[in-house]
Amino acid sequence: MDLSRWMWLATAAYGIHVLEEFSLDWREWARSVIGLPVEWSDFYLVNALVVVLGIVAANLADAAPAVALAYPALMLINAIFFHIAPFIWTRGRFSPGLFTAVAFFLPIGFGCYWQASREGALNAGVVTVSIVIGALLMASPIVLLKLKRLSYFRQDRP
Repeated sequence: MDLSRWMWLATAAYGIHVLEEFSLDWREWARSVIGLPVEWSDFYLVNALVVVLGIVAANLADAAPAVALAYPALMLINAIFFHIAPFIWTRGRFSPGLFTAVAFFLPIGFGCYWQASREGALNAGVVTVSIVIGALLMASPIVLLKLKRLSYFRQDRP
């Protein structure tokens, strides 16, 4: 299985992850545990974009592996810092998305990097670029949610 197919698998796994988060009320968890001022409309929009990014990554795997690998980097960052770590920090409070983060994101995310290495497309620069882009992708909706609460960014002000 080549890197592109791994990316398609990652995209499908992300879709299943979104289903778990939605079904188990990730929004309420995010509000109460990590204090994220998220609405369901934010959840839908961000996750639709994430699926689009997965499609783009699958199509860029051969031409731009550093950019494509940002997608599994995003998955690994999401799994570790937004599901596994909060589960540990809260001493076992379930994080919606934890099951798919552990069962899919970790093995598929690392599998993407393993396959890139097998194909000779992995080096320190590719790893670094992919992690930086993945971290920026993970951080951007959080930062925007926080910014929109500031008066300067509110559109209902005079």
